[in-house]
Amino acid sequence: MTLRRSVLLRPLLGAVGLVVLFGGWEAAIRLGWIPFGLLPAPSSLGPAWLDELRSGAWIQAIRDSLTHYLSGLLIGSVTGAVLGLLCGAVPLLDGLLSGVVRVLRPIPGLAWVPFAILWFGLNTAGATFVIAISVFWINFYAAYGAVQAIDPDLYEVAASFGHGGFWGRLRTVVIPASAPGLLAGLRTGLGQAWMSVVAAELFGVPGIGARMMQASSLLATDLVVVYMLTMALLYAVTDTLFMLVRRRLLGWQG
Repeated sequence: MTLRRSVLLRPLLGAVGLVVLFGGWEAAIRLGWIPFGLLPAPSSLGPAWLDELRSGAWIQAIRDSLTHYLSGLLIGSVTGAVLGLLCGAVPLLDGLLSGVVRVLRPIPGLAWVPFAILWFGLNTAGATFVIAISVFWINFYAAYGAVQAIDPDLYEVAASFGHGGFWGRLRTVVIPASAPGLLAGLRTGLGQAWMSVVAAELFGVPGIGARMMQASSLLATDLVVVYMLTMALLYAVTDTLFMLVRRRLLGWQG
């Protein structure tokens, strides 16, 4: 009974927190505590969103951003997770790539924007590349750390059952034992990919980030906030869907 009550109470508290946030925000604007023009009032966001919706700009921006968001997320997550698993499981590969990893890891995704323009041009492929780079390292280190944390005794158990080879260990020990860490990295990547969308669209690729930049250049702060909240909503949807999938995949944990 207590667990059920806590499950129901958490969303309610979250809703109350949002009401307090937007209510206090509106009050601060109306009372003049925040100078006019620095921040739009929450009451102005609805009309601004409706204008964008009627013009078709809102739906088009979401469609454009989802195209390179999903592509970059998939490419960055898969390549990062696979390479992290291999580096964690193969000491020779880990040693060979250790220097490369130390050089490339500190470079932020935004720094790759000029190369994305040179290599791919002002199109979806360039934006996909920037997002994939941003997501890659999160999944790489999540997978690598998950493999490094595996109990060595599990390899001995697998070998005693005839799975002592590399592919046998990978299939029966490495992937199952590292699954929670892998999925944790994937979930973190979901949010990081949305944060990278703005950087990926800075150079003119259509989408939510580009629309935000256009609105900010016109000082249309209400539209900027509308698209900020749009990204927050899209992240909430993708995170919720991912958690449903995660719960199914990790059902064996009880």
